[in-house]
Amino acid sequence: MERRFVSIWFRYLSTDWFTLRKPQLGNKALVLRTPSHGRMVVTAANALAEAQGIYAGMVLADARAILPDLEVLDDITDLVTKLLKRIAEWCIRFTPIAAIDPPDGIILDVTGCSHLWGGDEPYLNDIVTRLKKRGYYVRTAIADTIGAAWAVARYSNRTFIIPSGQQSETLLTLPSAALRLEPDTIERLQKLGLRQIKDFIGMPKSALRRRFGSHIITRINQALGVEEEFIQPVQPIELYCERLPCLEPIVTAKGIEIALQRLLEALCKRLQKEQKGLRAAKFKCYRVDGKIEEIQINTNAPSYNVKHLYKLFEIKIVTIEPDLGIELFVLEAPIVEDHSPSQQQLWEAMYGLHHIQLAELMDRLSGKVASISINRYLPDEHYWPERSIKQASSLQETTSTEWKVDRPRPMHLLATPQSIQVAAPVPDYPPMNFRYKNKLHKILKADGPERIEQEWWIQDGQHRDYYVVEDEEGCRYWLFRSGHYDEDYEWFIHGFFA
Repeated sequence: MERRFVSIWFRYLSTDWFTLRKPQLGNKALVLRTPSHGRMVVTAANALAEAQGIYAGMVLADARAILPDLEVLDDITDLVTKLLKRIAEWCIRFTPIAAIDPPDGIILDVTGCSHLWGGDEPYLNDIVTRLKKRGYYVRTAIADTIGAAWAVARYSNRTFIIPSGQQSETLLTLPSAALRLEPDTIERLQKLGLRQIKDFIGMPKSALRRRFGSHIITRINQALGVEEEFIQPVQPIELYCERLPCLEPIVTAKGIEIALQRLLEALCKRLQKEQKGLRAAKFKCYRVDGKIEEIQINTNAPSYNVKHLYKLFEIKIVTIEPDLGIELFVLEAPIVEDHSPSQQQLWEAMYGLHHIQLAELMDRLSGKVASISINRYLPDEHYWPERSIKQASSLQETTSTEWKVDRPRPMHLLATPQSIQVAAPVPDYPPMNFRYKNKLHKILKADGPERIEQEWWIQDGQHRDYYVVEDEEGCRYWLFRSGHYDEDYEWFIHGFFA
């Protein structure tokens, strides 16, 4: 596919921005000023001021002499850069690759995009119309190269759409400044009578390089497409991304659901073909007013199951506010992992941690209850119960340590043992009763003690003697005495059995 680029030129960007905030300035000659070497200098002028001969770089006093009623405002540092970045991000509704082109432009890589609008002409018209509605005066052009699009947008008065492969013929009649050359190079070319590109583009490269440097050769090659030119997108390009522009703004939940379904089908088909599965996905809705509504999901295992992924998104669709309408839907998968169907036994069902249905169940639970915390634990190499487990980072994480199953352990283990009051006939005997949270429990059965000590390199408290006890209500608890019975000791409750 041949590359196509759009150059957008904001001739009065900063003054347009001030006029948007103060509409009364719309019919006045306006300039922006900033101090420079002890005097005020004009940094930007609107169309009305330019018509009176006022331009950027002029001393403000000279501008006032030409037009005493000139409206003057203080310029804002880095305003243009911030505006270009913000508008470039807004332009992502037209293409996923948008970059700023300082000091007054934006470059769009629109390869494979314009046909969605019915061709280059309606595509450019839509961009211009929308930006003008937002209050910005713009000129645009589309070509096979960035250099040609940039030149035509700023210096051509006849056509703004350069057919594929015809950038050379279009550039010939344009001035030398259209090649984005340095001011001193342009001045030297004009002194030699080389005012248009056709006057020197056919000269030997060695002669041009010797007289004007290698930069002019680079710019000619870039404009003609001989040398490739790269841009830095304002947002990183996701490798796995699907877009769905809308002919009419979508305002209903049903329309959003249909768009999501189509994007998921397209993305998952591609993932399945490449044996990939997504672990995270973002569904972005670009509204007519320029705002972006976004919802996202995460999965516990790689997946390209359209039905499952749609259910995860479905419960969040209600949070999307279409307002005046959504004109573009984008589905991105920023985190993707290898995923191929695992071989299964013919006559036995596959269960366990690697079963895909378990991962999908956890995905649905996490999505439905935002505050829920689903954790998986693995055994750790410690003796004390609260230290003998660790939280797993995923379903796939494994450990060489095995679970100890030789002695009973409670289903509910307290993170920190809680102190209790215990009555025992002899200190090293099982307790007869204990009081926990102001409730007295009479013990009918007891099993123990089981002594658990720390590792020799950890000395943080005394050893523990654990007992499994059952009260008169049939509830079972895990209690322990810390320390020897003939010394200072204390009783604790550490867990609850089912």
